[in-house]
Amino acid sequence: MAYTPRLKEKYLKEVVPALMQQFSFTSVMQVPRINKICLNQGLGIANTDRKFIETGISEMTMITGQKAVSTKSRKDISNFKLRRGNPIGVRVTLRGERMYDFLDRLISVALPRVRDFRGVNDKGFDGRGNYTLGIAEQIIFPEIDIDKVPRINGLDITFVTSARNDREAYALLKEFGIPFKTK
Repeated sequence: MAYTPRLKEKYLKEVVPALMQQFSFTSVMQVPRINKICLNQGLGIANTDRKFIETGISEMTMITGQKAVSTKSRKDISNFKLRRGNPIGVRVTLRGERMYDFLDRLISVALPRVRDFRGVNDKGFDGRGNYTLGIAEQIIFPEIDIDKVPRINGLDITFVTSARNDREAYALLKEFGIPFKTK
């Protein structure tokens, strides 16, 4: 039997019926879904020391299970001593089964390891049904060995959904189990 991620099964069996009832959708195809999860890590310090890019790529690859790529600057900014084409960050885009596996690990393992965790902020929606979550420390992921981390860096996680508005996207992510702050 082929492997199916736990959250993909949950989406098909629990989330779709719950959202159809909540928003009175007439077709299963109207129910919003997560299209992709994008992780981005800005490494401005890599401007002075290039090894931080390699470290960022290896850490992001360990976290996601997919090879990360470096992002390069688009223009020269003299105040930041930045030249066009210099690597300044790392990013990964997850789709399909890897996306569901990462989301499962984020919800059940990584987020509970955040210090003084009271839930994620619900203000990260963009008005078009996408949600961005900022994480202050990459060491909340169990794949990262804390002793081998040269510098603590944050990262942004963006959930790109097919929802038409923020209300639908919020309901979708809440059904998946993302722990939003209670007011």
